[in-house]
Amino acid sequence: MNETDSRPLSAMAEAADEQKHISPGMTLIMALACGMSVANIYYNQPILGIIEQSFPGQGSLTSLVATATQLGYALGLLMLVPLGDRIDRRRLILIQTIALGLSLAGMATAQSAWTLLMVSACVGITASVAQQILPFAAELASPARRGSTIGVVMSGLLCGILLSRVLSGYVGEHYGWRAMFWLGLALAGLMGVLLASTLPGCPPKTNASYGALLKSLAVIWREEPLLRRATCIQACVFGSFSALWTTLAYHLDSDYQLSAEVAGLFGIVGAAGVVFAPIAGRIADKKGPHFVIGMATIIMIASWFIMGIWSAMAGMIVGVILLDFGAQSAQVSNQHVIQALRSEVRSRLNALLMGGMFIGGALGSAGSSLAWQYGKWDAVSVFAAILALLACAVHTRPRVV
Repeated sequence: MNETDSRPLSAMAEAADEQKHISPGMTLIMALACGMSVANIYYNQPILGIIEQSFPGQGSLTSLVATATQLGYALGLLMLVPLGDRIDRRRLILIQTIALGLSLAGMATAQSAWTLLMVSACVGITASVAQQILPFAAELASPARRGSTIGVVMSGLLCGILLSRVLSGYVGEHYGWRAMFWLGLALAGLMGVLLASTLPGCPPKTNASYGALLKSLAVIWREEPLLRRATCIQACVFGSFSALWTTLAYHLDSDYQLSAEVAGLFGIVGAAGVVFAPIAGRIADKKGPHFVIGMATIIMIASWFIMGIWSAMAGMIVGVILLDFGAQSAQVSNQHVIQALRSEVRSRLNALLMGGMFIGGALGSAGSSLAWQYGKWDAVSVFAAILALLACAVHTRPRVV
């Protein structure tokens, strides 16, 4: 056996796979928890301008809050999510949820920009619990219902990403940015209670050491060209997606004189992409996920073209809907690709894909912040469109990366 083997602790667990069942109620709770946990890494985006006002003269640091959070999330994906193959997932999820609550309390009480940056990274690391929940749902589902279960939980995650901005924009505008993180702490507590009362235990899939788990990530990466391809595409896609949401509040304030609350409401506009995402799923059933990924990258390129040249608010609305639809279609399809590879290392496949995705998101956030400083919205549009073009270019290459 090599380092990527799962080394099951009991052959009976594998034999019982067909007997697994996850109720609709538990699926819904896991979808809600997934959305509530991932939401924490996006609360800061609509209120960056408000946060900056609390730390005058330190705008160069506060502008990196979103980047620090996403880098922390990527670190959590790579360092913590693989533990889902080694430790009872229920226990791991509950421990991470407690740590997330502590991190949110640190955000709400931060007294300096440097402290804010460090605690933002901690929020990102602990919010990676969302990616413990997704493979757990896949593990609990029977093979016949695994795809639909993942789809429901992914919908919860995507809604959390988008609707978090609506909540954050409103709370930040009316009650201040610290209130948003206190509310996040309360929601994390509610999430913990729901999960503690519903999740079953989940025996470990391997008895390999933590070091061996981390080493196996490199082995899996080397052995799976489709994983490498999906990760590179998703990193570019999410970088382009993050470029919008990192600079949207600045753009609306500078060019339209609109508040952080309005920036948050664009999350509802983007949520239209969730409504239309099942269309991409049906197309994938007929023509395969690779067709959908190519379609998604073209839609994202078109969305930035629209937002870059159509200066009216209608152009922004159309562009945001198209961008979110494209990004979500690509993410679901890339998940479809990797989940079909090797079920015995599901947590580690997910860690690699999502880790790469959020590294791309962090680079997209940092690059768009820099583009905004030097060329405002025009520069952001060009930068983000280039990322979408890169995703399309990787997709159109021969299927080996």
